[in-house]
Amino acid sequence: MTSPAATRPNVLFLMVDQWAGPLFGHAGHPVIQTPTIDQLARLGTRFPHAYSESPICIPARRSVMTGLSPRGHGDRSFLPAEPMPRTPLLAQCFRNAGYQAQAIGKLHVFPQRDRVGFDDALLAEEGRPGLGAVDDYDLFLADRGQAGQQFMHGMSNNGYEHRPWHLDESLHVTNWITQAAARAIKRRDPTRPAFWHVSYSHPHPPLVPLSAYLDLYRDAEIDLPVAGNWSRPADRLPSALQVIRNYWPAPHTPATHRALRRAYYALCTHIDHQIRVLIGTLREEGLLDDTVILLTCDHGDMLGDHGLWAKRLFYEGSARVPMILVGTRHCERVAQGGVDTRLVGLQDVMPTLLDMAGIAVPDTVEGLSMVGEQRREILYGECGEQHNASRMVHDGRYKLIWYPAGSVVQLFDLANDPRELHDLSTDAAPVRRRLEEALIASLYGDDLRWVQGGRVAGYAPEGLRLRPDRMLSGQRGVHYPQPPVDHPDRTAIRPA
Repeated sequence: MTSPAATRPNVLFLMVDQWAGPLFGHAGHPVIQTPTIDQLARLGTRFPHAYSESPICIPARRSVMTGLSPRGHGDRSFLPAEPMPRTPLLAQCFRNAGYQAQAIGKLHVFPQRDRVGFDDALLAEEGRPGLGAVDDYDLFLADRGQAGQQFMHGMSNNGYEHRPWHLDESLHVTNWITQAAARAIKRRDPTRPAFWHVSYSHPHPPLVPLSAYLDLYRDAEIDLPVAGNWSRPADRLPSALQVIRNYWPAPHTPATHRALRRAYYALCTHIDHQIRVLIGTLREEGLLDDTVILLTCDHGDMLGDHGLWAKRLFYEGSARVPMILVGTRHCERVAQGGVDTRLVGLQDVMPTLLDMAGIAVPDTVEGLSMVGEQRREILYGECGEQHNASRMVHDGRYKLIWYPAGSVVQLFDLANDPRELHDLSTDAAPVRRRLEEALIASLYGDDLRWVQGGRVAGYAPEGLRLRPDRMLSGQRGVHYPQPPVDHPDRTAIRPA
C-alpha cells in the first residue's frame, strides 16, 4: 500500500525579511552573490512582477497566511496586537489535508505563541519579549551560556548602523534557523507529507553579518543608491516621504553607503548559503525530488535609493519581492528556467502552495494560484493612514503611486525605467487617467473621502510634526533578565 507521504509532495516554504526583489544575481544585480537562489530560479520559475500589497512586516505576513488582500485581512498599517482573522489559514489547510506542518523562524503574529495553524513553531522574533512570549532563539542562546547577549552588538533592529556579528558564528540567528529547520526535516513523520515554513529574519536590520561574509565583498565594487528626478528638493516631497527621510536621515558619503550595503549583502549571501544546507538535508533524506519549494519575502528595503530607507513604500526597492517556485522533479506545471511576468501578490502564496499540493483552496481566499490560468490585470496596494498613506496600482508595465496628503501622483514606466528615475505623471495623461480610474475603483472606507468628481483629490496636510527619532529606531537593550511585558502599541516601532 502506498503511504500518503509518497502520493503528495512535501512543501518547503522559504521566507526572508526585507530583501528586495531586484537584489539577486538572477535579477541582474551586478554585485550581490546569491548562487543558491539563482540555482532555484534555474530549476523553477521566477515571477519578476511580484509585489507586497502592503510592504510592512505584519500586513504582508497576514496576506501570506490568509490568502487575503490587506482589505480582506484588516491591516494596512502594522497592527501588532491584531489577532489573525477567523478564516482558513495556510498551515491549517495543510494539516486538514493530512500534512504535518511546522514553522521555524519569524512569524510576527499576535499573540506570539499563536501557531496560526502549525503543529508547532520555533520562534526567532527579533527580540520582542515585551509582547509576552519567550523566544526560542533566546532560549538557545541561554542554553549556550549567552543569555541576553543577542543585542549586545549595539546595533538597532530598524537602523543602518553596522558591525560584524559579536558572538561565535554558530550562534548567529541565520545558522540557528537553518539547524532547527534541518532537524525538523530529519524528525518528520515518515507516514505523512510535510509542510515546512522556514522564515529567516535577515537581511532586516540589525546589520550584523558574520565577518566571513563581509570578507566576500571586501574587493567588490559596491553599487551606490540612485536618485530620481522627483526626489528633490526634500521639502516638496509628499509627507509620507518626509517622515521617512526624517526618521532615517541619510547625509551619507559614498563610502558610508557602500559600507552599509556591503553589510546588507553579506547578510543576504549568508542566508543563501544556509539554504544550501536545507536543500542538502532534503537530498540526503531522499526528499528533494518530491518537494515543492517556494521562496518569497514580506517586503524589500530602499537602501538609500531616492534618499529613502526600509519599507512602507511602493517603489521597487520596497514593494517588489522575490518569488521563485520550484516543482518536484517530475512536475509539469512549473517550467524549469521559466520567467512568468503575470502580476503576483503575497495573497497568491496560499492558493499556489495548496494548488501544488492538490488541496482545495478555501472560498475565502482572494489570491490566485501562480500555476493557474487566471491572471489579474491590475494589482492594488495600500499602506498607511493619513499623512503616512500611500496607494498603488500596477498594470504590469506602468505603476501609479498616490499620496493622499497633498494628493501627489507619480507614474513610472517600469519597462523603460526600472529604477523609477523619471516621474511621468505630467507626461502620460492617458495612462495616468486609466490607472487613476483603476485606483479609485479599488478604494474603500475613509479613502473615498479623498475622491472628487471621479479624480483623486486627497486633502491638505496639516499638523505634520517631524521630530528626531528618540527610540533610535527600536534599539534593544539588555535582555537578561527579560524586559517587562508592555502593551503592543507601545512596543511597536514605526515612523511617526
